[in-house]
Amino acid sequence: MHAQRGITLTGFLVFAVLAVSALLLAFKIGPAYSEFYTIQKIMRTVAAEPAMQTAARGEINTAFNNRATIENIKVISYNDLEVNKEGGKLVISAAYSVKVPLFYNLSACMEFAPSSER
Repeated sequence: MHAQRGITLTGFLVFAVLAVSALLLAFKIGPAYSEFYTIQKIMRTVAAEPAMQTAARGEINTAFNNRATIENIKVISYNDLEVNKEGGKLVISAAYSVKVPLFYNLSACMEFAPSSER
C-alpha cells in the first residue's frame, strides 16, 4: 500500500491566507516604492544634464516640475527639493513620508529620501 501524499485542507487554507495577505500588502505598499524610484530617476536625469550644472534654481525647479508632471508625481513638488553643489557636481535631494492605510485603523508610514547621487 502507498502512503498518501499531498496537502491537507487546513494546510492549504493557512497557506492561502498568508499568500493573500502578502499580496494585499504588496499591492498597497508597492505604488509608494514605485513613485520613490520614479522621483529618484527624475532627480538623476535633471542633475546629469550638462545645462543644469550652471543653471539657476528656477531652471532646475522648472526642469524637475516638467518631468514630475509627465510622470504624474504628486507626493512632492519642486518646493521640497534641496539643491546643492558637491565637488562641482549638482546634487538634488528631498525627504518625504507617505502614509498608506492598510485596514481598519492600521497604516504603514514610509519615509523616503531620494537623491540624485548614486
